[in-house]
Amino acid sequence: MAVKPVSKKAPRIGVFGGAFDPPHNAHVALARCALEQLALDELRVIPTGQAWHKSRQLSPASHRLEMARLAFGELRGAVIDEREIHRTGPSYTLDTLRELQQEHPGDQLLLILGADQGAALPSWHGWQEILRLAIVSLAQRPDPAKASALFDPTTLPNLPPGARFETIELPAMDLSATEIRTQASRGNDVSLLVPPAVARYIDLHHLYRFT
Repeated sequence: MAVKPVSKKAPRIGVFGGAFDPPHNAHVALARCALEQLALDELRVIPTGQAWHKSRQLSPASHRLEMARLAFGELRGAVIDEREIHRTGPSYTLDTLRELQQEHPGDQLLLILGADQGAALPSWHGWQEILRLAIVSLAQRPDPAKASALFDPTTLPNLPPGARFETIELPAMDLSATEIRTQASRGNDVSLLVPPAVARYIDLHHLYRFT
């Protein structure tokens, strides 16, 4: 009697990009929740190179990359991916997903986004192809009293056929990198807002003091 081979599930690779200027506790919480809830085999944490959608000048890439290593490096399954830092020209998520698909044919790519980023997705370069390449995994903060406030990605206009979405439940954490930079520029203690190693790095290199 022939033995039927066991089908192997495709590895699941999370893609979590951002300026990480600086990476804060909500970023780390989202990365941890994504790894646990999405059953990821690997989470690629990808600091942005040239952010096409930000009007301000980002901190030097070397600092943001090192802070990402300090913030996410101890998360099991997290890998700091430098590709966008080294890429010339604007950093487009579409280019990164295309590269990852070529490097990992057959694997499932899951793009990790906050609900606000999900709502803005139609403004992204090549957004419909992004939805063909990756499952979009949205971080939501469930609140039974405000269920209607949760973002519904299926309401996005002109969704391509087969677009796939998953949800990450994230605890309420009202943190903003902009506010953290402001506090650091005033010389205030930010050690409760960012991982301790990141706070020490900001202080050691006097980051954001002149912003």
